[in-house]
Order: sequence, then structure tokens, then C-alpha cells
Amino acid sequence: MGNGYTDHCPNCLYSLHVDINPGDRQSECRGVMKPVKVETVSGINYICYICEKCGYTHRVRANNNDNIDLIIQLNKNI
Repeated sequence: MGNGYTDHCPNCLYSLHVDINPGDRQSECRGVMKPVKVETVSGINYICYICEKCGYTHRVRANNNDNIDLIIQLNKNI
């Protein structure tokens, strides 16, 4: 369950490829979005994803309740 802006699991950070544009739920892919790295821009962490089905890439802002250990681990993947 999200907060209206959540599009990924706060525990594993995985997501689903359901949008073409944020929030529209129009993508027919429905593939699993794998978190691959974290980018930090102006002190804000963004989780970068790749769809395991179609290869689509996307990034979203990390939430305060996201698994910090995974955020740190992904940040080392840069």
C-alpha cells in the first residue's frame, strides 16, 4: 500500500512497469522493474530502474520509509 506517490515496494525497492506517463497505468508491459542503482542529485536520492521484460529505464525519488540498507547497497553500484 502506498501513499499516493509510491510506485515501488519500500522493502525490496522493486516496482512494476505499469505507466507510460507517471500515474496513468497505461503500459501494457507489466514487467518487473529492477532497481539497479541510486543517483544523488542535490542531496536527493533517486532509484534507477530497468524493466526486466522490455528494457525500459526509469528513475523515481526514494521515500523516507525505503529500505536504507538497499539504498546504500545500490549507491555503491554507481
